[in-house]
Amino acid sequence: MALRRIYLFSLALVWGCMASSSSSQQTAVAPPQDLQITDPGLLGSLDIEWKPPPNVQTFNECTVKYKFEYRNTGDREWKVIFTRKLKFRVGFDLSRTAEVKVQTLLEGRCTNDVEVQSEWIYATFQVPLQGKLESEVQNFHCIYHDWEYLKCTWQPGLLAPRGVHYGLYYCFPTAGVQVRGCTALYFESLVAGRGYEGLDHAVQCDDYIQDHGINIGCMLQNLSQAEYKDLSICVNGSAAATLLRPLYATLRLHNLAKPSPPKQLVVSMSASEELRVVWSPPGGETPPQCLEYEVQLAEEQGKAKAAWASVSTQMETAFTISRANQSRISCVRVRGRTNNFCADQGFWSEWTQECFSVSRTEDKQLFILIPVILSLSSSLIIFMLIGQCKKRTPAGKAMYMSVGC
Repeated sequence: MALRRIYLFSLALVWGCMASSSSSQQTAVAPPQDLQITDPGLLGSLDIEWKPPPNVQTFNECTVKYKFEYRNTGDREWKVIFTRKLKFRVGFDLSRTAEVKVQTLLEGRCTNDVEVQSEWIYATFQVPLQGKLESEVQNFHCIYHDWEYLKCTWQPGLLAPRGVHYGLYYCFPTAGVQVRGCTALYFESLVAGRGYEGLDHAVQCDDYIQDHGINIGCMLQNLSQAEYKDLSICVNGSAAATLLRPLYATLRLHNLAKPSPPKQLVVSMSASEELRVVWSPPGGETPPQCLEYEVQLAEEQGKAKAAWASVSTQMETAFTISRANQSRISCVRVRGRTNNFCADQGFWSEWTQECFSVSRTEDKQLFILIPVILSLSSSLIIFMLIGQCKKRTPAGKAMYMSVGC
């Protein structure tokens, strides 16, 4: 009897495993199909598209989603999107290979509410890059000044010949508007010998910075529509009989913001002899609520140069220095930058232009005491001279003779 029970229990286990395996096979899901990457010519934004797995119609009782990941070659982490869509437009650095991968996610009654994942499918994309790497412009750098204008600068590539001509082109797609490709427009304009005037959302810089007739920078105005969006930029060069490598960059303006220095810095002494430092936000279009400030104090070092020390980083436009901590303070200065509520990073402004000296109570007392000490010293010297003259005056001489001694 015991052997029979063991036999029946073993059969039940085997049947359960086979049923579980069969159920798992029935709920297996295939990966998406026909993953493609296309370049709409937006200087960095690529269109990623795929088709559903072939057996997706059989999963009526389950939800079908996709896990989409993308990055540039060399990046350590993938950017992840969970979606039910079949098409996305995302930004890449076109100077490097774009990598994408997608898998199917299935969950619901058909899987007993357990998420089932398919295998991954992969695709890559690389813009055909002309010219050698050393021909690409060097030290490309951009700053968004006062949230008003973008200043980008660069230096000619190491292999750039004399007479090279550089052009900066930029795009920022507008939601709901079909934008012609910036890259396509760029090459069309080169062939036709024209600029970008009159072309929607595909613009060439019209305010270049030059050095000996060579474009080494660009000033871009009226970019408020591009704030908190990807601004795609290409700096390309042309020269006779020489191919130059273009530079691609994707910028976020709010992360490149640099405000002007704070204004109207005033240092005063309160009735309780505390130092009160007050300033105003800088001018321009920088949102005041997006600023934080660093306050530095200089301490006396005798004849040596004053040593600056940071004492506060804050969003308020006032700072108080207690009486106990002001004995050695000789100067105050402030600077600002975009805070982390409005940007991931940013540039510090210059320091306030002047070093606002602090007049302390001890200095005032010393200023009053010096004339008093000088007056007393002079009186003492005069009395000593008169006493010496009296000792040297012979007996019987009139007292007025002592004046001539």
